[in-house]
Formats: sequence, C-alpha cells, structure tokens
Amino acid sequence: MKHESGYNTKQKEKLLDYLIANKSRHTNVSEISAYLAAEGTPVGTATIYRQLDRLVENGIVRKYAFDGKTGACYQYIEDEQQCHTHFHLKCLSCGRLIHLDCDHLAGISEHIAEHHGFIIDSSQTVFYGMCSDCAKAKKEAASANAEE
Repeated sequence: MKHESGYNTKQKEKLLDYLIANKSRHTNVSEISAYLAAEGTPVGTATIYRQLDRLVENGIVRKYAFDGKTGACYQYIEDEQQCHTHFHLKCLSCGRLIHLDCDHLAGISEHIAEHHGFIIDSSQTVFYGMCSDCAKAKKEAASANAEE
C-alpha cells in the first residue's frame, strides 16, 4: 500500500468537509472542483471521481445517476436510512433534485409490495418533470409572449 502525501489527505478532507457542509443538497463534480480550487487545493476531476467512488463504496456518500445525459450528483449520508424513506423529483428544466417525503407515495410502495411482490428502492426512484419555480417562469414567459 503506497503512502499518500499530506496534500492528497488535505484534498480528501476538504472534499469531505464540502460534502458535509452541503449535506442537505446534492452536489456535482464541477461544484466540488470549483470549491476545492477556491480553497487553494485544486484537484483534477478524475481524482475527484475516484475519491467520490471510494466514499460511495464506504457508504459515506450516496451517488445519484439519473438520465445518462447529466452528470451524477452526490450527497453526504448523515443517516443511512434517510434516502430509503423518500422519493426524488428531478426538474428537467433546471436540474434541481428534490427530496419528497409523501405518505401517499409510501402507500403506493406498500401497495406494489403487497399486491405485486415488488419492493421499490425509493433511494433510486425519481419522478421527472418540472419544479414549481420553472413552471411559474415558463407560465410567466408564455404570458409575456402572448401580450406582445
């Protein structure tokens, strides 16, 4: 096993610090890279991906890969079960990912398990559509165009 330099350790610590500080949201490699560069510890994206993969393997970080077109998002896992209890909404307009705790959807999961023998992994379940902010902006833009 090769010994890692203090610089690499500092990079890893800053990466983890960033993920912990942003644990309430999903982040991506470009955001992490920009943060590390601003902190004076620039890291190549390949290295960031490798470090994130290790954190995912160790159960410290959750990786969300969605549509194959956009890059994966990552989130520090404070409570391992947290993302197993809710679904996700992905805005196709702005890319925002929203955690959705909804008793109605939990009922759907129970129905599918009970009546169809299939257990849904809600941490991997994503509903695609448009968030309220983007829908409002689209409606306002359409309204403005109609007035012209």
